[in-house]
Amino acid sequence: MRKLFLQSLVIVASFFMTWLLVSRVDWMDIFNVRENTNRLERKLGDLYWEFFNKTEKEILDHEIVTPLDQLLSALCEANNIPRDEIKLHIVDREEINAFALPDNHIVVFSGLIRESENEAELCGVLAHELAHLELGHLMRKLVREVGLSVLISMSAGSGSPGMIKQAMQVLTSSAFDRQLERDADQKAVQYLVNTKLHPEGLANFLYKMSTTENRIPDQLFWLSTHPGGEERAMDILKEAEGMTIEEEKILSDDAWDELQAQLEEL
Repeated sequence: MRKLFLQSLVIVASFFMTWLLVSRVDWMDIFNVRENTNRLERKLGDLYWEFFNKTEKEILDHEIVTPLDQLLSALCEANNIPRDEIKLHIVDREEINAFALPDNHIVVFSGLIRESENEAELCGVLAHELAHLELGHLMRKLVREVGLSVLISMSAGSGSPGMIKQAMQVLTSSAFDRQLERDADQKAVQYLVNTKLHPEGLANFLYKMSTTENRIPDQLFWLSTHPGGEERAMDILKEAEGMTIEEEKILSDDAWDELQAQLEEL
């Protein structure tokens, strides 16, 4: 009996020693999983943006790009996100939309900027898209809805225009599931608070979009890809309850007004 007990003890100890050693090994690095995943994301990001940019007009005006860059840079700096890794694109379209693409691309339509009443609302949207990027939601969504083999085929140059268009539609007009949206909202709240911006701006934008959905359904793409606006607005306000936020503006009132004026001249 004692011998059986000692044998069992040795087996259990060996198991835990083996588990401890295995758990300390970075298998992701050994099998180059991270490197291959990053390479796939880079290729897909470039591919999707190139495909999208062929039919769209990117805004490069200094008067519009600079204030948007200031807002995004403030969010990145306050949350230790490398700003030079985020690729911001402003597109001249009336639709109220913004979305992220693999490899840290963020695309913002001029219609969404116009619809933002202040920098807090616009930063709320930027923070939400940053959260999708930082939490890895894009690749998870693409793998689930498009398929890994198709994505690898596209990144290798074997994808047809139809395949690329399908993948773009998944990111620009297909809704994230509710859990991913909740996760992105919670992360965005942290980003905004760290940037000394009140999360109420994001909540206000979501609520406003949900109440104007019937008025401009053809233009309201951001809410269709980020559903549940009214409920999410309430959850964001609850998340921010009790937080002490020392609010500081990034842009002056004059700079914000000038941004909107420049957009009107497009």
